[in-house]
Order: sequence, then C-alpha cells, then structure tokens
Amino acid sequence: MQLSDIDLNTVPVFLVLAQERSFTAAAERLGCTKTKVSLQIKALEFRLGVALFRRTTRLVSLTQAGEQLYQHCLPLLQQLSQQLIEAQSSEQNLSGTLVISAPEDYAHQVLVPALLAFRQHHPALAFELKSSDQIKDLVKEGIDLSIRAGWLKDSSQKAIALGSFEQWLVASPAYLQQHGMPEHPTELPQHNFVCFSLLPSALHWSFSAKSEEVQVQMRSQIKAGSTGSVTALLKAGAGLGVITDYSAKRLIQQGELKQVLPLWQLPKGGIYAVYPPGQFRPARVRLFVEFLKEWLVKSGF
Repeated sequence: MQLSDIDLNTVPVFLVLAQERSFTAAAERLGCTKTKVSLQIKALEFRLGVALFRRTTRLVSLTQAGEQLYQHCLPLLQQLSQQLIEAQSSEQNLSGTLVISAPEDYAHQVLVPALLAFRQHHPALAFELKSSDQIKDLVKEGIDLSIRAGWLKDSSQKAIALGSFEQWLVASPAYLQQHGMPEHPTELPQHNFVCFSLLPSALHWSFSAKSEEVQVQMRSQIKAGSTGSVTALLKAGAGLGVITDYSAKRLIQQGELKQVLPLWQLPKGGIYAVYPPGQFRPARVRLFVEFLKEWLVKSGF
C-alpha cells in the first residue's frame, strides 16, 4: 500500500474521534454529521486493513492498532499545523479574504471603521462582511470570524471576550414631547414599545437603580427583526425601545434620540469574537482580532 492510496483527510477525523471518544462529539467539533465521521473512519480502516476503534452503543475506544496510530500521528500533525501557522504568520502583507459576520448595529457603528483601519496595514487583504442579527452557521457559510453581542448560550464555543456594552432605553424627542418623559419604570407599560423580536424575552425587562430592582412587562404593537429596523422606528417616533449604547450615543449627540430613565440600568451584555471549530487560526483572523482588541480600547468602545 502506498501513501497515495489513503485519503489524508481521514487522519484529522481519526484524531478528533480518538480524543472525543464519541461520534456525536467528534461531529460537533468538526462541524459535520456523525454519518460523515463514520464513513471517514470506515474508509481509513478499510485502507489500513485494521480496526482502529471498538464500538458499542455507549462507548467508542481505541484498539491497540488505533492507539499506536494515534500516538504516532498526533505529534506529526501538531508539528505540521505549527509550521503552517508560522509560515503564514511571517507574511508582512496578508492576502486572501477575511469573512466576518456581526450584528447589524455593531457592524455599522464599530466593525466597519475597524476593518477599514486594519486594511490600511494590509491592502492586499479583501474582506466580506455579513451583517445580520441572526446567528449564522460559521462552517456552512465559510465564516472566518463571528462577532456576537449579548450572552453566549453555548459554553463550548471557541470565543474570546472583546468588551461589554450597556443597553439604553431611548425614544425620539417628538415621541417624548407628545407622550411625556417617564420618571419611573412602572410607567413604561403605558407607553408604546418597539420590540426587537429576536430577543428571547423581548418584552420583559429588569431595571435597577441603587438597591431597587423593578421588573417591567412592556406592551408592543410594533415588532422588528433587525437592530437597524428598531433604530429606524425609534427615530421615526414609533415609541420607546432598547438599543446598545454604542448605537445610541451618536444618535443622542445628534439630537435624534433621547435616553429615557438614565439613572436606571438594564443588564449589560458582552462582545465576543467566536471562531469556527478546529484548532487552526489563519493569520488574517488572528491578526485582525489582535488589532480589533487594541482598536476598541483606543476608540473608546
């Protein structure tokens, strides 16, 4: 048997399954189906002519041949990955395309100027920005990096914290002139509320000030599925609404919105850089995240 007889793409699958000892966990880590993992392992075993795993309904374990192959392959693959990373890291001018997803408001207010500043240092680098308030499948859509705002639901995601944001209750001057400025959270259900429908509890909000905490159930006849639409409705005087501080500050400075109940705080959220599954990080991704962290501090976000 020659090396060309073996599909080398099956080797990383073998290593992940050997580490996870579960077809389900291996498939999740690789971003594929259990069926694909199973077929890749069967193909490798067929080419080698040996069983690499013992399979039961509850357990997947390495055979002696599988353990031997694992011990020999792992350091070789790690060394190869490191060499590739170092080779790419040595590039002075990055190339290729950096594909990033981010929420609409964060993309418009923060990410676009950061990307343009980063590209000044790497003019050969192209980028594609997929701005959406929907959470995208990084593997399926070929996304290098996802910027997410809020609270990460899956603790197994490979992510790093970039910062945090506040949520502000705002309304247009015209709306407040017509309906009055609320002085306490208990008055809020009497007002029109523009609802961001993608939030899990879009109408229930917790306000806190000093030692007091008030739970409020809003009422809404207007719902929107994007942060851009929510902001547009608020500027048009449709009612009160909650948006991020990085979106609100500029609009408040320009006089298009006013902060409501500024002495009362809503829960803070986090800004995260989320990576696709796998250990490899292209240089364009790693260097941009490093740049973004520094840029956020310098820009006051």
